[in-house]
Amino acid sequence: MSSLKCDHGRRRQTLVESLLAEICAGRLRAGAHLGTRQLSERFGVSATPVREALIALAGIGIVDLLPNRGAVVRRVSAEEVREVCEVRCVLECEAVRCSTGRITLADLHALAEDLKVLKDEGRRMKDEKDAPSSFCLHPSAFIDRARAVDNRLHDLIASSCGNRFLAREISRLKVLFRVFRDISWEQEEARNDFHRLAEEAHEHLAIVEALIAGHAEKAAGAMALHIRTGGRYWGRAVPTNGAAAKTH
Repeated sequence: MSSLKCDHGRRRQTLVESLLAEICAGRLRAGAHLGTRQLSERFGVSATPVREALIALAGIGIVDLLPNRGAVVRRVSAEEVREVCEVRCVLECEAVRCSTGRITLADLHALAEDLKVLKDEGRRMKDEKDAPSSFCLHPSAFIDRARAVDNRLHDLIASSCGNRFLAREISRLKVLFRVFRDISWEQEEARNDFHRLAEEAHEHLAIVEALIAGHAEKAAGAMALHIRTGGRYWGRAVPTNGAAAKTH
């Protein structure tokens, strides 16, 4: 048993994130049965947060719920990742248009400075991967920093868009977006290849600079490019083996 290490109020969300990461990384494969009792025992929680987590996963199309039988993992294909990215592009491009002029310049300039640092560090790590400099961050520290800035930017745009329904829909799906992102980044770290991370900082900076300038369509165009480019990496990170696997 691996008890969840989180506050009581975050049990459902932590279960969603844990199971989604295992599914998208191929550790829980298509056809695997996710029983409420087995998951409760495995994670050391009651049945209620497990049922809630399975309902949330069904809501984003990752599992199929079976009456009185828990859930079955659906196959996540590269094509489905592409379709997810198309939906994300529609939602987040509209959010960035609507948030233009609503986000404080202080917040945007702070993000721009952090992104410039990440961009320079990412380029240095990419160029010096065979002969790392003492000035480079440890890869894990760099990824943690990049993840925090990525979350901050996208959350700020969603929360500032002025459309509560749009913000809620982005929030509902962002766990899926971020698991795809994290899996692709993990693969880059394993290969000691930080090309995509350097690219992401550059793409994020283009979004922020357009927001600072008040150019809604330019910001939306930069967001679309960012999501399309990231989606190609996400699709390659999805395991191709859809065979059934045993649950833990």
